[in-house]
Amino acid sequence: MPLRWKIAALAAATACLVALAVGVLVHVWTAMDIRSRAEMDATNTVYSAMEVYRRTGTPAGGAELDPAELPTALRHPAGADRRVAYDGRVEGNLGPSVWGAQRVGGPGSPVLAVRINMSPQLHDLRRLDASMAVASLVSLAAALPLAVYGAALVARRLRRVAETAARISGGDLDARNGPALGRARGRDEVTDIAATVDLMADSLGRRLRIERQFTADVAHELRTPVGGLLAATDLLPPGETEDLLRARVRDLRGLVEDLLEISRLDAGAEAPVRARVPLAAVVAEAVARTGLDTEVTVTGSPAAEQAELVAAAEHAVAAEHVETDPRRLERIVGNLVTNAHRHGRTPVRVTVEGLTVVVRDHGPGFPADLLLDGPSRFRTGAAERGAGHGLGLTIALGQARVLGAELRLDNAADGGAIATLRLPPPPTDTRPPHDGAEADTRRPRP
Repeated sequence: MPLRWKIAALAAATACLVALAVGVLVHVWTAMDIRSRAEMDATNTVYSAMEVYRRTGTPAGGAELDPAELPTALRHPAGADRRVAYDGRVEGNLGPSVWGAQRVGGPGSPVLAVRINMSPQLHDLRRLDASMAVASLVSLAAALPLAVYGAALVARRLRRVAETAARISGGDLDARNGPALGRARGRDEVTDIAATVDLMADSLGRRLRIERQFTADVAHELRTPVGGLLAATDLLPPGETEDLLRARVRDLRGLVEDLLEISRLDAGAEAPVRARVPLAAVVAEAVARTGLDTEVTVTGSPAAEQAELVAAAEHAVAAEHVETDPRRLERIVGNLVTNAHRHGRTPVRVTVEGLTVVVRDHGPGFPADLLLDGPSRFRTGAAERGAGHGLGLTIALGQARVLGAELRLDNAADGGAIATLRLPPPPTDTRPPHDGAEADTRRPRP
């Protein structure tokens, strides 16, 4: 049940309880007042009738001597004091009643009694109860929409805070509730929650900016000495030591370049340079540049008949064309293929179908925390997927965002990791190139 309906139901229940309590109190107080007034009238009437009886010897004012309906408590009053008693019997329009009685003389003398009928007053009390019930229902009917409206205002504000928190959780660190949420409605608990969420986002943003700045600074500071190391390896005499050292320095340079690329992606400084290119050819060339044994399959086009990488590139004209940045697309595909070989097991297959590229291995699959939280730098996941820096998938995801593409990571039911890249559809005004002219798909490796 939505929060506004819960609040409205609580308000309605509270109103009903208040109306019931007020109705009961008014009923009890009015009934007691009616009885008190009847007892007072009975006492005064007996006093007046006794004065008349003593002067004339005849009952007056509705008084009777020893009436048959007199309650038992008043049939034998002690002394000459006036007494009253309640009689709950109802006979037609007569009753309930209050009796007043007093002996006309000493002990054993007749009892002069007066009966005060409370039926008219109790009828008025029942009408009062009905009027209060109708008034309570009318008030509840009028108050319930107001309660729903007020609850909706609170729920709307809470929903806005929840949406902001969800955007922050999704990576939009610029999302804020804003001061207008508090200025328009004053200071309350919802405003405090909104301010706390904003403070949390500010703190998280500062920490991430510090982390990103640190990564960028480290990468920039390491770039020059790593370049010097690579140049220095050229001065070493040929041999096994020179080859090992050169390979390690190249790995270090690749790590520094990856860190610089991540820092640019984090800063939002990357912008795609789009061109109309054949998707199958770009994917085939990216796979070929990895130098890894990977099977490439193109479906939905004549290029599907060409299983060899070179043949796929030569027949790319017949394949699906896309409007994208070919260098970044090659970077994504290359990282996914390298990650599949490094952390999975062969065979590794790349499938191109329409605007979708699927890379699958047959290893242990992606770790559960990676599927839940997404790739993160310097976190390689499960130990069974091998060693690494955890930067390949992070870069692939960042470059996919630059292209406006969607990169989804899953595990196959029969084992293995699946990375699915879905490119955005081309603009509606895009026209095929004239005279077979196409963009150059060969880009230098970053």
